[in-house]
Amino acid sequence: MNKDWMILLQQQNQLAKVLETNQATAQFGLSLTAQDAELILEEQKNALKEQKRVEFGQGIVPKIIYEFCDSDYIDQNNYVDTIVRLQEIFYLYKNEMQDEITDDELLHLMKEQFEKICFGDLDYLEGTCLANFAQAIRAGYEGYKDTDGYGEYSKFDEVKRWDYELYCQALSALFGG
Repeated sequence: MNKDWMILLQQQNQLAKVLETNQATAQFGLSLTAQDAELILEEQKNALKEQKRVEFGQGIVPKIIYEFCDSDYIDQNNYVDTIVRLQEIFYLYKNEMQDEITDDELLHLMKEQFEKICFGDLDYLEGTCLANFAQAIRAGYEGYKDTDGYGEYSKFDEVKRWDYELYCQALSALFGG
């Protein structure tokens, strides 16, 4: 009986913390209903179980919401699905990076890549950006500790990105200008 009461209280606290994020996300046109929050927390349990992880306290969901709520690639239509997927990716890569990276470092890295490299593509974030970075961390890379996870991916990016100066040179060569 006592155990069930404690679990119920913890679930209610988690739900309240997730719903509190609506105060910050409203300015970006994002809000969660109680049903949305319950779904996210249920999917969190599934992701934790799948990744064989245990989480204490309020969990990572509010941090994910606060980190990503201002994204250009999240709107009310994809908000819940995106948060669910981001938490799955988060737990996967906490394992893949062997817990060498802090929650905040991983979230900063995820957000920066989501916005600047992946342009909102969660598959690319999971399958390419974070996979490359996890490989570097498993090989001993620690440079992210000095930057809190910001500006790190370019050191491991295997794809040549668009370069404005190179584009102008190519146009000039093509059109004789």
